[in-house]
Parts: sequence; C-alpha cells; structure tokens
Amino acid sequence: MDFSINNFFDKKHKDTKVGHFQDLEHINGLSISTVSCGLYEKKRDDLVLFYFRDGATYASVYTQSSLVSENIKWNKKIKEKKIYGMLINTRNANALTGTDGYNSLKKISFNLAKLLTKKQISDEDLPKQIKPNHILFACTGTIGEKFPESKILNNTKNLVEKIKYTQNKLIWIKAALGIMTTDTKPKLSMAVCKIGNIDVKIYGIAKGSGMIYPNMATTLGFIFTDANISSSLLKQILKLNIKSTFNAISCDGDTSTNDMVSIFSTCKAPNKEIKNIKDPKLKQFKDKVRQVMLNLAKRVASDGEGATKFVSIYCKNSKSEKEAKSVCFSIANSPLVKTAIFGEDPNWGRIAMAIGKSGATVRVEKLSIQIGPYIIFNRGKVDRNYNEDNISEYMKNENVDITIDLSVGNKNFKVYTMDLSKEYIDINSDYRS
Repeated sequence: MDFSINNFFDKKHKDTKVGHFQDLEHINGLSISTVSCGLYEKKRDDLVLFYFRDGATYASVYTQSSLVSENIKWNKKIKEKKIYGMLINTRNANALTGTDGYNSLKKISFNLAKLLTKKQISDEDLPKQIKPNHILFACTGTIGEKFPESKILNNTKNLVEKIKYTQNKLIWIKAALGIMTTDTKPKLSMAVCKIGNIDVKIYGIAKGSGMIYPNMATTLGFIFTDANISSSLLKQILKLNIKSTFNAISCDGDTSTNDMVSIFSTCKAPNKEIKNIKDPKLKQFKDKVRQVMLNLAKRVASDGEGATKFVSIYCKNSKSEKEAKSVCFSIANSPLVKTAIFGEDPNWGRIAMAIGKSGATVRVEKLSIQIGPYIIFNRGKVDRNYNEDNISEYMKNENVDITIDLSVGNKNFKVYTMDLSKEYIDINSDYRS
C-alpha cells in the first residue's frame, strides 16, 4: 500500500478522501513529527513523536495480557506528574525481546531527552531539562523480532528537527498514518466542548485492525486535549469511558501484548482547574471524551483485517452487565457467526448457538433475536412474521445490527465487530512481509 498523503486508502472502502475526515487543527502546547527510518521495505512514515513543550498531564491504561511488551514495562515504571514526549514505532512490537528490548528503550530515551532539551534551549524562554523518564513509548508490529534500536537512534535527530509547532489536518493524518500496521485507513476523531465558559479541544488518533479484543484497550489509542485538568482526573475519566468504547470492540478475539490507550492534556486552555470528577462543569468534557474514544473504537472495528461489514451487537434486559457483555462477545467472536455475516447468510441459528454458550442466564421462553429491524425469534419461537428473504436483503448492507433481548433483567451492553472474510486469512498468512 502507498502511504503517501495523496493515496493512502484501499479504494474498496468508502470515505477515503482527506476531506471526509474531521478538521483536527492546532492544540496549543503540542508538537508532532513523523519520519521514515526504514522499518519497512517500502518507504513510509514509521516513527511518530508527540512532543509537549511545557509538559502534559496524562493517564494510560494497558493490556492485561500476562505477556507484555517492553515499552509497556517502561511506561508503567514512570511516575512523573508530567511527561514531555511519546515516541511510537511501527513494524516491531518490542515484545518477547527481553532485556535487550528494554535497554534499547533506555538508550533511545536518553538520546531523545538530550535532543529535546537542546530544542528547549533553542526555542524556549525558560528551557526545561527533559529527562528519559519524561518520555513514553508505544510499539506496534511483529512480536518476538529484534528491536530496531539502531534504525530508530539514527533517525531521532531528524525526527526532532522536523517537529511541527503548529498542526493542521494533514499533519494529524500523517501522524495517524505513521502508526498504522495492517490498517487500511488512518483513524482520527475530534470534539470541542466547554468547561465552564471556556472552549476546549479533544482530538484523538488510533490504530488497530487485527489482534483486537478487549482485556483493557484492544489497540493503540491516543487522546489529546488542551483542557486545564490534572492527571488524576484524566485517569478517572479514561477508566470511566474505556469499558464502553475500546473495551467494547473485537475483530478476532485476540488480545495484544501491546494494547495501550492514553490521554494527554497540555493544560493550555484557561479554564479554572476542576478538582472533583463529579463537578457539573466537567460533564460536557467527560461526554465528549467518550464520544472521541467511541468514534475511534468504532473505526478500529470497522477497519478490521479483511472487513467488509461493520457489525453492532446489542444485548438488553440481561441479569447483569457482565452477562450482557458475555453474550455480545460470544456472538462477536464466533467464526461461524462472522463468516455467515460475510456470506450474507441469515443463519440466525449460529447467533442462537453463540448466545447459548456465553454462560449468561438465558430462558428460551423469554429470548428474542433481531437482525436489523426484523424480529426472527420472539420469546421462545420463530416470529410469525419472519421472512428469510427480508433478512437476506438486509444483510447486504455494510452495517449490520444484531439485537438480543434476554428479558431476565434490566442491564445492557453493546459491542462492535466485523465479519470474517477470505481476505483476513490472506492478510494474516503474509503479515510479516
């Protein structure tokens, strides 16, 4: 795939023009740089730096896999109140690379901190000393391969020299392109809102297409804001919204070693700092952060490897939210359901099978199954108005909705996934090339 700005999408997908993406612009205090350091055979941006000139408050959530990448280990050890940079590389996950992979991050952080300190001295009235533990890392790509320390170190100087102090839409797209692996399109989202009477911005980018299933986050997602807000509140807001956004998608039922979702604030907006998560002035901000996160999460699910359809699965009236979630993911992760959706086959018995094996409380005499606007199974029996031709026609749509009504309680959950196509096999049988 050509990763240039002018031709970066698979033409089979809709909404492939630059103009179709939201107008992410400048966030004061944030700078972006992207370069190619030769991690792929084909030249493309594969190293991205987010630089916070005056530091940023931040919060992150990480994979719950028992096997984690070296960059996750690095990030978890950082206890600074503010960070000054985040470096993202593609093509290599830096997972199962042992002390060599971790020591590579040490060397890169020392090098990058030194270069950014020089940048501070050159450009700032009150320059700051940036230290290695002011820098976070995100890595994505193949697990178990030697980390490309030399290639990255050889390009950090160029990366810092190319820092853009003013962002625009194309720079954001370039950053989103730079973190892609098997994705077919960059994923960006934005929202604006008020804290009190002050306007604040919330921008986000993400990557993810395969190895997508929640046990925290499912992918790489990065949210940026200029709101004047503490790290502790960002942490609460992130945890509040992760469950129904990045933890509500699945492409293939596999959880990565590198999952990471972070939120950063430059604190440049002049709103009065809020101390309490329950402060009503914060409601709009919390809602808009969720909106950005959900938009990104849906983009990940809709761009799943080989996807031809975006599938929403809603389970309602469950005994508990946990059981509703288990029903949704049992359906979302079923290869039989996913291949039926790809084939546009209204084989609703596969959905019933997935419900039955979910472990949730299910009473057949109360169960209803609906595809799109059509009720198929209604409280223990096939609905009298069921017409398979209608379902077959509906399943030709790019967006497919499945609704399960258990009628045993009042708890709900919604999950987003994609179909399973022949192209998924092609992509993953030749992933490392």
